[in-house]
Amino acid sequence: MTEWQEPSSTATALLLLGRASDPGSERGVDCPGELPAASDPGLVERARAAKAALGDRVFVLGHHYQRDEVIEFADVTGDSFKLAQQAAARPDAEFIVFCGVHFMAESADILTTADQQVVLPDLAAGCSMADMAVLGQVEDCWDALEELGIAGATVPVTYMNSSADIKGFVGRNGGVVCTSSNAKRALDWAFERGEKVLFLPDQHLGRNTAVGEMGMTLDDCVLYDPHKKNGGLTAEQLKNAKMILWRGHCSVHGRFTLENVQEVRRQRPDVNVLVHPECRHEVVQAADYVGSTEYIIRALDAAEPGSSWAIGTELNLVRRLANAHPDKEVMFLEKTVCYCSTMNRIDLPHLVWSLEELVAGRVPNQITVDPDTSRHARTALDRMLALP
Repeated sequence: MTEWQEPSSTATALLLLGRASDPGSERGVDCPGELPAASDPGLVERARAAKAALGDRVFVLGHHYQRDEVIEFADVTGDSFKLAQQAAARPDAEFIVFCGVHFMAESADILTTADQQVVLPDLAAGCSMADMAVLGQVEDCWDALEELGIAGATVPVTYMNSSADIKGFVGRNGGVVCTSSNAKRALDWAFERGEKVLFLPDQHLGRNTAVGEMGMTLDDCVLYDPHKKNGGLTAEQLKNAKMILWRGHCSVHGRFTLENVQEVRRQRPDVNVLVHPECRHEVVQAADYVGSTEYIIRALDAAEPGSSWAIGTELNLVRRLANAHPDKEVMFLEKTVCYCSTMNRIDLPHLVWSLEELVAGRVPNQITVDPDTSRHARTALDRMLALP
């Protein structure tokens, strides 16, 4: 093993995305394990040919966290809700190819017409956060609240990053869906109708919104663990809580720590720390700016040339922002850069296969939500769309 040496002053400088980096001391946008290149250089031409053959029959959606090689073929890029809206706004498109993860494709199926077919290029592209709230567990939680006599005073609110089953549960029980950009409006709506909220499945977005934007305290929030009886909470804790937070989180945003923020400020005092509200509460408190994926993009677009930014969100987006803003220093907040592993399952080979299957008259990996779940989930989504 090579003996560790004190890095030079040059090595300890924060480096821009796309340059060499020392992962032990620097932040940048490079990582030792780069994503592999497309397996066949001809894939790009095959994607173009298949998309051209399908013409207006296909509409390709690309989430901001997708690889550049996939984004190249997206008709629209955006966050999960924007993309679902865009799918619904294209009723003439026979096929919606959703380059994202499973819950996003489900939302597109809920919001599009019965004649449209939603395709997910790789069925293994899931979401660990969405998987942390399973319908049976949520129903058990609701039963526990009913036994305590507080379900009637509780309004369920689910983040967009949840399964169709959970959205359906929320719709059936008088609740609403929210995004990271309208979570406060959704919670305001919920507290006009109840005394407390069951917030699914991301504890951090719920806590950050309640405490950071609505004036609640951490004592107003309790964390419900679905693997423990009554969530590991006493009856008194559940009755006194205003926010019952589900024990779920994003595997990417949960990696950022307060130490990351403190260290980047020591190395670069003039840095602007910009993070997603799915980050831990202490990270959000220590950041300069907090907002949704779309907010992060707008913030970089409006930033002063020469300004320095450490961004706490998924690496594909951070790299794309760095490339789009060469007049600004853009770096990843954490030393160990991290892709969303499930989002990156959608690669060019899977996209090409999906498009060529459609050209051949076969619909691969179609995502469908059963009519009853879809109806109740649509109710929860429509309540969100009606928020002031």
